[in-house]
Amino acid sequence: MIDTGIEVMVDEGVDTPCSFAMIEKVVKTSCAIAQGIRQPVLCVRFAADADVRALNARWRNQDKVTDVLSFPMQEGDIDESQPLGDIVLAMPFVAREAQRLGLHIDAHSYHLIAHGTLHLLGYDHMEDAQAEQMQQLEHTIMARLGLHAPYPVTAA
Repeated sequence: MIDTGIEVMVDEGVDTPCSFAMIEKVVKTSCAIAQGIRQPVLCVRFAADADVRALNARWRNQDKVTDVLSFPMQEGDIDESQPLGDIVLAMPFVAREAQRLGLHIDAHSYHLIAHGTLHLLGYDHMEDAQAEQMQQLEHTIMARLGLHAPYPVTAA
């Protein structure tokens, strides 16, 4: 574990353009904006597609690769002194997704880390109201970080 409480793991054979300093900034900004947490403890893992597919099949009963998975370690009120959980990104999948969306892979990865962090904090997007709240938080986080708007803005 790094002194900051944020552990970063890069699996063998997996490339990531993300810097530790920016990962830390994304996580801390996400936690501060969403829950007022200043010293989060969590792990961000950059993994191969096959590993994420296996995790998705085992824990979510979905036998397919996805861009990011979150594994919260807490429910209800968050205890800042305890680990929040783990975030796992499927980097080859994320690279293809970023290219398809016309985004830099690092910027897209940072958005997914923010998204995953919000899941660790108890946010979800299964219902429309939850999805709207989560997307608004993601917009705020990305703007604070000086990064792209994560979702298209639609006129009302």
